[in-house]
Amino acid sequence: MSSRFVHARSPYLVPFTGGFRAATAPTTPPRGRGDKGANEQALAVSIGAMRKLQSRLLANDRRSLLVVFQALDAAGKDGTIKAVMSGINPAGCEVHAFKKPSDDELDHDFIWRAYQHVPERGRIGIFNRSHYEEVLVVKVHPELLDGQRLPERPSMKALWSERYESIRDFERHLARNGTTVVKFFLNVSKAEQKKRLLARIADPEANWKFQAGDVNERRRFGKYLAAYGDALNETSRPWAPWYAVPADDKDFMRRTVAEILVETLKGLDLHYPVPSQDAQRAMAAAKRTLLAET
Repeated sequence: MSSRFVHARSPYLVPFTGGFRAATAPTTPPRGRGDKGANEQALAVSIGAMRKLQSRLLANDRRSLLVVFQALDAAGKDGTIKAVMSGINPAGCEVHAFKKPSDDELDHDFIWRAYQHVPERGRIGIFNRSHYEEVLVVKVHPELLDGQRLPERPSMKALWSERYESIRDFERHLARNGTTVVKFFLNVSKAEQKKRLLARIADPEANWKFQAGDVNERRRFGKYLAAYGDALNETSRPWAPWYAVPADDKDFMRRTVAEILVETLKGLDLHYPVPSQDAQRAMAAAKRTLLAET
């Protein structure tokens, strides 16, 4: 497999040939994998490995990594990003959270705002939500298309097909030019989502996370799962794979995400640059000078 197109071996890899069904995908860990202590320990090991791999990525300065997180409300995107990325060098990483499009963003094509935040070579970029909102939220709420001032409105079937095609082309372009794209759908069950929303209401320190609209969107849970199923089947490809990670157990979810990222980074075959002969001679001279200091 070309190092431009890397994917980790995982039971949660969404097939590149379709057939994924979000409604039946697992939301809980396999039997025997829900031990909190074991998952926390495995996460710590992966964070340590990621720290070393990030150092190579930064020094190599030829590749970058774009990590996309998508999920239904209360699936744990923020906490996963915080936990998994806790050990890496913040100078080489940037998180961007996509909110409601601004007027300026609506004056451009739907991928434009995502392209503004693609990571530079040597860096890790994290999208908390992303360009996929345009085939998820907008698909569930097609009335949002009225504010996008499209030059023409093809049939709805053609519109979504064209957007999937644009996303595939965008992500393949990134991969060809050194940005490895890895995408996570944090798959939370409806029952667990209810539990977490109630917990936000009960905890004064978590009230700020709760939005009344979350309950209204919950009524469309099935429509969102259908939209996710379509999006993942249409855009999980060797150059930008999707992983549908069970999200009902946060410790298992975070461990799994971290392990997939470590294997992805290992697949890039990153090495520290070898100094040129001139650089080696300069270092040798500098060493002699430093050792001669009194």
